[in-house]
Amino acid sequence: MNLNVSGKIVVVTGGAAGIGAATVQAFEAEGATVIVWDMPDVNVTSADVVEQATLEVIEKHGRIDVLVNNAGIVRDAQLVKWKDDQVASLMDDATFDAVIDVNLKGVFYCARAVVPFMIRNGGGVILNASSIVGLYGNFGQTNYAATKAGVISFTKTWARELGRYNIRVNAVAPGFIATDMVKAMPQKALDSMVGHTPLAKLGEPADIANAYLWLASDAAKFVHGAVLSVDGGLVLGT
Repeated sequence: MNLNVSGKIVVVTGGAAGIGAATVQAFEAEGATVIVWDMPDVNVTSADVVEQATLEVIEKHGRIDVLVNNAGIVRDAQLVKWKDDQVASLMDDATFDAVIDVNLKGVFYCARAVVPFMIRNGGGVILNASSIVGLYGNFGQTNYAATKAGVISFTKTWARELGRYNIRVNAVAPGFIATDMVKAMPQKALDSMVGHTPLAKLGEPADIANAYLWLASDAAKFVHGAVLSVDGGLVLGT
């Protein structure tokens, strides 16, 4: 299998930790040059910052071959929490907007900035981080699920628009992954995650990184507009 990513210029957002860091490591191990966009240096919620970061990569490397839109945050709350016949709490505007800004607008800003240079260079690959909750929804995640569903719509729309320019666009939908944040959760919650996963284990960040690597490679050169679930077989109701 010829991955053919050696020498590629790869941008990974949110690449400083977790799945992002594993993705950086996977691409570098195959000989790619990886540029990490992460806080505090690159804030994907600022269009101006993203555009400037893009220009800096182009000035230094001449092109961007792969964009991995991995940056994301979680701010969980129920839409309406009802207790004792009254409203106990609501998802407030700031909680909703923070997740929309990073997980949805950030993906939009990064793709919008990078695509013109990919077109001029004759092609490229855009990979977007969705989630199984974007497919099925999840309790307490109105904001997060909406962004991850939106990313799927981005992916399918951009696949239609950009295929003619030899730009492939795909998404990855992780299940329960053993990042440091997840592993810090109470054991009862971890056991529940494992119990809902048919393979009866959590995924590792490298599992998602390897999916990104494959989708970016020539081995997946005819995969376009797809949403690849990397979730241990997790399905609604299991």
